[in-house]
Amino acid sequence: MSIREGSLEAPTRHPLDWKNPDFYNEEKLMHELERAFDICHGCRRCVSLCTAFPTLFDLIDESSTLEVDGVAKPDFWKVVDECYLCDLCYMTKCPYVPPHPWNLDFPHTMLRAKAVKFQKGGTSFRDKLLSSTDAMGKLSSIPVVVQAVNASLKSKPIRKLVDSVLHIHPDRQLPEYDSAKFRSTARPRGDFAVKAGVKTPGKVAIYATCYVNYNEPGIGHDLLKLLAHNEIPAVLVEKEACCGMPKLELGDLDAVQTLKEVNIPHLAKLAHEGYAILTAVPSCTLMYKQELPLMFPDDADVQAVKEAMWDPFEYLMARNVDGLLKTDFKAQLGKVAYHVPCHQRVQNIGNKTRDALQLAGAKVTMVERCSGHDGTWGVKSEYFDKSMKIGKAVFRQMAEPQPDYVSSDCAIAARHILQGMGEGATAQKQHPITLMRIAYGLE
Repeated sequence: MSIREGSLEAPTRHPLDWKNPDFYNEEKLMHELERAFDICHGCRRCVSLCTAFPTLFDLIDESSTLEVDGVAKPDFWKVVDECYLCDLCYMTKCPYVPPHPWNLDFPHTMLRAKAVKFQKGGTSFRDKLLSSTDAMGKLSSIPVVVQAVNASLKSKPIRKLVDSVLHIHPDRQLPEYDSAKFRSTARPRGDFAVKAGVKTPGKVAIYATCYVNYNEPGIGHDLLKLLAHNEIPAVLVEKEACCGMPKLELGDLDAVQTLKEVNIPHLAKLAHEGYAILTAVPSCTLMYKQELPLMFPDDADVQAVKEAMWDPFEYLMARNVDGLLKTDFKAQLGKVAYHVPCHQRVQNIGNKTRDALQLAGAKVTMVERCSGHDGTWGVKSEYFDKSMKIGKAVFRQMAEPQPDYVSSDCAIAARHILQGMGEGATAQKQHPITLMRIAYGLE
């Protein structure tokens, strides 16, 4: 194949070779980082996506040679730390991804670097703590504890103390915890007849996710109401742990494997039984659709779960195509400013959430741009200001239509956006699933 500028083929993804000892060889990593950075330096298409690329280009432009070879190798880590693995450069911008012979996978090169850093012991206690979403949720949602935790989130003196110890920014609005956990209180209905469509299985299994389970169980309950209204039998996944995305972003790939070994047997059983598996958090959906299959390409159960995993609105709109989605909407939603999360965009499913909201009668203004929160990245003191800067264009675009609702499939992005819109914002923050429940007139 001749080398040419850019690529006309759809991007493909090679499995992550993380079991190879060379994966953790720092000298070979530095060689690959230099190769990748040199390609990026000659292109610069991704400069507006995040702060990783401006950091890289500033290092090059301020070097003695004005090339990558003039950048000190220890400074490569500055670029790695700025990458939050949104995957947008790979899926939407880079012309040199495979099958192009340059075979550039910037996000997975950054992931490899994070894994090397983690193995070397270069990861802070704070970062390990923030990535332990299941453990944090279990502790913080204990009935006796939850009131104290939620009160501390709003206490300026406590937040300043936390910032001084853990470097979690005191101005970052954080989600509260709920003692009435979703998995403990959910009552899915399985008494409907299974009606499979051409495109969709006729029964659904709900993977709760840490966020829905511990922070906003109402999202999960509203999803169950949507399914019940459409007479789709549903069950909860029998047992679940964190999907592993926070640990992946940390570079702790062994922890990802440990969580996979908890989750996949239960999910694979449902996949083999013909269930569509839904998660209400795009990052969790992406973990099962993309990252775990690339880490474990030879695991048949992982691949089965990949095929069974759906974004909720991907599923609902496919049901609509099958003629099996009810459209008896009763309430007007008005104007909805809707943000498409990065981890949903890279699933390549189209704008199904927007389509569903429009089907329900909403006037939707859609914003396809990174909000800047990016998992735990925007929580950290050293990145808070950058996260707000990245989100400025989103905040402005979401505020322009003077919406009745601000919404995103990523609940933490929606909170971040509303914070960025300022105290004068009058819109309500509601998850798209909740908006659909409102549109149906369900209580």
